[in-house]
Amino acid sequence: MSARLFSFVGGTAGAWRVTNVSTLVGEPLAGVSRLDVVSGTVSSPATGASWVLRGLTSNERYVTRPEKDQLVARQPATGRPDATCAALIPIRKNASWWGLTQDERRQVFEDRSRHIVTGLRYLPAVARRLHHSRDLGEPEPFDFLTWFEFAPSDASAFDQLLAELRASEEWTYVDREVDIRVVRAKP
Repeated sequence: MSARLFSFVGGTAGAWRVTNVSTLVGEPLAGVSRLDVVSGTVSSPATGASWVLRGLTSNERYVTRPEKDQLVARQPATGRPDATCAALIPIRKNASWWGLTQDERRQVFEDRSRHIVTGLRYLPAVARRLHHSRDLGEPEPFDFLTWFEFAPSDASAFDQLLAELRASEEWTYVDREVDIRVVRAKP
């Protein structure tokens, strides 16, 4: 089992209760009542599973050393006891994005869209873990799976973060995005 590979299983079981699923662009995902976050692969999903999304944590891309140092210094770990709210946001970018070179994507990502600078303003209130699905070597329905955790008192800050990012030039390259909001289920 890889500590870098994660499976997000939407269905009727899991530690997170789904409160809302919104399709912002592209095809929707099937509605589910629970989300399970599994470290590793899920060879046969549990009964009641409607979908499984997989992604790998990886090295940061499009960041400079000073930006990485700032992110590491301010980014909290996931799993904090007070972070009982979370969001899974799977995103797929269009062929135009993937047709850009690495430096061209960096220009859109940070130089013009200010993705890192924007995100830094919301740390440490919002923890995030990015998963790359394109790196798995087999077709996946999304390119990225971003997992965010935050305390209920930081929900409006999280919504503001998303609004700022979605208003950027970078988001003109998104052709599929689903926003799945969850709360930690009580045992």
